[in-house]
Amino acid sequence: MNSRFNLSRVNPWVWVVAWMGVIFFFSTDLFSGAQTSRLIGPILKWFVPGISHESIVGVQLVVRKIAHLAEYAILSILICRALARGVAPVPLTFSALSQAALIAAAYAAFDEWHQSWTAERYGSVLDIGIDTVGAVLGTAFFAWLSRRKTATTGT
Repeated sequence: MNSRFNLSRVNPWVWVVAWMGVIFFFSTDLFSGAQTSRLIGPILKWFVPGISHESIVGVQLVVRKIAHLAEYAILSILICRALARGVAPVPLTFSALSQAALIAAAYAAFDEWHQSWTAERYGSVLDIGIDTVGAVLGTAFFAWLSRRKTATTGT
């Protein structure tokens, strides 16, 4: 009998909740624009010594918004995976995919509300929109990947 811990046996909703915790942590003052600029600015100056302050601010904004897209794409993929548990065939219905994107979008709204209570952050409807786009992209990627997997395996 194999007594090793197997990550694939962990309930997939645990991963969803864990990733929500990561997002919640990213929404604290530790990851505010002022704090992340302390990291991004010096890195940019190292690569491009003559970069202007305005350019650093612009790059930082783009990096932060891409991070929003990525973290919510990951969240929606994890939600899709949890919803697909025990579903045969694996490709989720449009309804289930929509549910995954809506759960992620609802968490985005909660996350922005949470940020509105921090000292260095504020809630943004624009960020909810960006997060929702990330969730939809993640859901679309999961749907594409699961359909592709089904087509190649024949199941």
